[in-house]
Amino acid sequence: MKKTKKLVSLLLIIALMATLAIGCTKEEPVIEDVPEVEDAPIVEESPEVEEDLNITTDVVVIGSGGAGLTAALEAKSAGKDVIIVEKMSIVGGNSLRATGGLNAGGTPQQEALGIEDSAEIHYEDTMKGGYEKNDPELVKTLTTDAPKAVEWLISIGADLSDVGKLGGSTNNRSHRPTGGAPVGPHIVEVLKENIEKENIEILLKTEATEILYEDNMVKGITAKDNEGNIITIEAKAVIIATGGFSANSEMVTELNSELAGFGTTNHPGATGDGIVMATKIGAATTQMEEIQTHPTVVPTNGYMITEAVRGNGAIIVNRDGKRFTNEMGTRDVVSEAILEQEKETAYLFFDDSVRESLSAIDGYIKMGLTTEGESIEEIAAALEINAENLKVTIDSYNTYVDAQEDTEFARPDLPRKLEKAKYYAIEIGPAIHHTMGGLKINSNAEVLNTSGDAINGLFAAGEVTGGVHGGNRLGGNAVADIIVFGRIAGKTAAEYIK
Repeated sequence: MKKTKKLVSLLLIIALMATLAIGCTKEEPVIEDVPEVEDAPIVEESPEVEEDLNITTDVVVIGSGGAGLTAALEAKSAGKDVIIVEKMSIVGGNSLRATGGLNAGGTPQQEALGIEDSAEIHYEDTMKGGYEKNDPELVKTLTTDAPKAVEWLISIGADLSDVGKLGGSTNNRSHRPTGGAPVGPHIVEVLKENIEKENIEILLKTEATEILYEDNMVKGITAKDNEGNIITIEAKAVIIATGGFSANSEMVTELNSELAGFGTTNHPGATGDGIVMATKIGAATTQMEEIQTHPTVVPTNGYMITEAVRGNGAIIVNRDGKRFTNEMGTRDVVSEAILEQEKETAYLFFDDSVRESLSAIDGYIKMGLTTEGESIEEIAAALEINAENLKVTIDSYNTYVDAQEDTEFARPDLPRKLEKAKYYAIEIGPAIHHTMGGLKINSNAEVLNTSGDAINGLFAAGEVTGGVHGGNRLGGNAVADIIVFGRIAGKTAAEYIK
């Protein structure tokens, strides 16, 4: 009996110690009173799976460049719920790289500076610059509404007080921040601040993959985030603002094999996604073969030098130290002229007076893009070009400025002499810059199908569309395009939902 009691006591002590030991460990607590189940299956830990998310809104905007942000603000202003989907990690798209200005004719800013201009002259310049291939209805909308775009941007906080001249324009009409600062980053920042004020949601690192289309109308989109989650966004209207396809070399060369091997000024997200998605549901395209090169791009890194440098007085010289073209010609003409020079590049040449007139140039200097010299001879030696030829070229050009007539290349504007040291040069060459073709739209920014009818619930704005610029885009017209048609797309989408 004593042995039995001792044994029981020993077992109790062991049990108590075991209980205490369990209580002191970090193991998950034991769940008691679980009934036994015969032949219970073995449950294995399942691997991580993609999570399907569903969101409902009134308007979904694909792309957060200038056109997309503008469209979202206008749709929100009309009382609609809006979500923006952006595949990149930041907002802005190519608009962040826009430097020249926003073209508009007949604005108070021009009037204050004594510049006589009008929407009609802007229209004529745009049609001429595009070789009359432009859709006249779209150009009419662009040029008529451009002054309103300037007014709207200023009303929400933009500074567009400076007005300069870019290639192909009869008059100074490129509106930009004080001192000629780059227009794109400034506008994007202003638009982004207003997006935040309106509490419009932006889904970054989220790529739209399909436009949902059923019963003859758009129903929303599907998208995929950077973690692989599939997101379905049900919406009554979709606005495509994904930009062009300059960064899609395969797409570019399929349309124009002569551009094989060219670099691009565009950000890596400009791959034509919106065009591909829209055509899958029957959208029509127009003028896809019209692809523009920009003539003043740094060959070593693809950095674009704004056309405003030439507009403010810079010239272009070759390795013989000679001019060879009208620097203010259209981009395609100047690009072709550069490609005919030795090594298919040339030098953008200017002095301190040009630098002082345009704050964007200080950025180029800080980036180390310029070669500098205290005299013509010094900069010629640094560039390894003929100093005597360069001096003759500069002297001749300065006489043209005095006479206000370029007897060599008929440059129409001659704003200042090049005679104030220091002197600066930047090596430049052409790169793919803008795709003028894209989705076919009407003046209400409605996307048309191959029969010419509007696709219910589908709208587009910016470089993803075609027809506005024809065979060649004028500098300053792209920023006008994204704001004008971005506003229209947002308003029309909101009206469609009513």
